Amino acid sequence: MEGDGNGWVEGPNGLRLWGRFGAAGLFLQAGDTVLLQHRAPWTAQGGTWGLPGGARDSHETVAEAALREAVEECAIDPSLVRVHDALVTAGPFDSGWSYTTVMATTTTGAPIEVTPNAESEDLRWVRLADVRSLPLHPGFEASLSRLLGHTETHD
Repeated sequence: MEGDGNGWVEGPNGLRLWGRFGAAGLFLQAGDTVLLQHRAPWTAQGGTWGLPGGARDSHETVAEAALREAVEECAIDPSLVRVHDALVTAGPFDSGWSYTTVMATTTTGAPIEVTPNAESEDLRWVRLADVRSLPLHPGFEASLSRLLGHTETHD
């Protein structure tokens, strides 16, 4: 059911985690850049930079959830995105919750047009070498070395 994933679950040590069925985000690469979202202040971990993403609905694959969220938050054209892999980058915790990062590239090899929604202060194509210079979402920052080690050029 659409939207049935919206809601909080309890994680380790009482940590509140968004997404009743887990969450997913899109690591969308275009050449040596990645699309990052400056999260609106009212969102969880607002004011930080991370990946577009959010709660996974019960009927969705992680790739479907990540793409849906990127369309909602960035107005991307999903026909310009090629999914390559998915990595669980947080969890799974006792509640069953996990966060999966979906690795993808633009089909053009270049940054595509994006438009932020209310969940975003800004959207930016950031050089991979410069990502750490931004104030990052803690979960994204914790997984960044692994994600950067997993990037590659896909033809």
